[in-house]
Amino acid sequence: MGELKKVFIITGESSGDKHASGVARELFSLNPDIQIEAVGGENLRKAGVKLFSDQKKMGAMGLTPKVIIDHIFLGAKIVNYLKNVFKPDLVLLVDYGAFNLAISKRLKKAGIKTFYFIPPQIWASRKWRLNTVKKNIDKVLTIFPFEGDMYNKAGVENTYVGHPLVKELPGKANRAEFFKRHNLDLNKKLVSIFPGSRMFEIKHLMKIFLNAAKLIEKMHGDVQFVVSHAENLDEDVFNGFSCPYKTIKGENHALLSVSDALILASGTVALEAALYKTPMIIAYKGPLFFYLVYLLVRSIKKACLVNIITEKDIVPEFLMFNATPEKIAGEINNILGNEKVKMLQRSGFDEVEKLLSDKHCVEEAAKIINKELV
Repeated sequence: MGELKKVFIITGESSGDKHASGVARELFSLNPDIQIEAVGGENLRKAGVKLFSDQKKMGAMGLTPKVIIDHIFLGAKIVNYLKNVFKPDLVLLVDYGAFNLAISKRLKKAGIKTFYFIPPQIWASRKWRLNTVKKNIDKVLTIFPFEGDMYNKAGVENTYVGHPLVKELPGKANRAEFFKRHNLDLNKKLVSIFPGSRMFEIKHLMKIFLNAAKLIEKMHGDVQFVVSHAENLDEDVFNGFSCPYKTIKGENHALLSVSDALILASGTVALEAALYKTPMIIAYKGPLFFYLVYLLVRSIKKACLVNIITEKDIVPEFLMFNATPEKIAGEINNILGNEKVKMLQRSGFDEVEKLLSDKHCVEEAAKIINKELV
């Protein structure tokens, strides 16, 4: 029998922890003797991975001096442990670009082989980060089919493994059961509002979304609204917005799957909605300064993942000054009242599913890592 192989995984947020735990489980099934340690959370722990550190310090948002200092110290602690104690055969970075790209420089200096699973969306903005990847990452495991071109041109070794959402997404909820449980009217159409999972998103979008809902109500008597309350946010997050609608916490997937139309803050949620084939609009608004910076660093003009993947305008996008209650209400009315509009969106969603679902993401990733270790 060969020597014991060791892998160290670094994640920063709960989604990364979830995706990484799938890869860890597959690695254990391919090689029961493998030793895996990680910076992660409950999902990795439940998969049988020993945690070097949990994600509490990693998940802090913003660029405050405390967050930066915490990250610097944690980075130094991790590299010191890997070089002098654990001595892994391979480090797997998962998502969380700011921290993981920074630590990749130290790992390279230490001569540690490093793979990146779910790399930062360099194709969308901050193209200069490609140089960091080229210098420090041995192989990138991409989750979008179009990413390969960029890495090939830059001379970065990469393999497309498929998107983790395709296999992780729960099946559609039972509409009648869901409506009954939440006292919703089965005879009315359901429009669900997803104002985001970060406070600054809610601050900039909630009022706009609620005003759009009021306008839709005036035009449609047979519509009801629900606001999704992200699991990570406090109970009182919507206080101060005078929200007249039912809020449902921690049932995002069920809500996405049983709705007739969706008003979404831009993000991965649009991809989840597309896989459930639920028509939608996306909107985004933030501080003007950040928007101006974004305009300087972006590499593409589309914001919705559905539109980026298909290279078509499938989902209406209302960004910054375009994110008005009137425009959003008009497009939702269009979706609710026009079968052709719904069908056009759904054919785009079929295309997305086709492009993303030809591989079992975590299985593919684990096979590639295991092959590297053998």
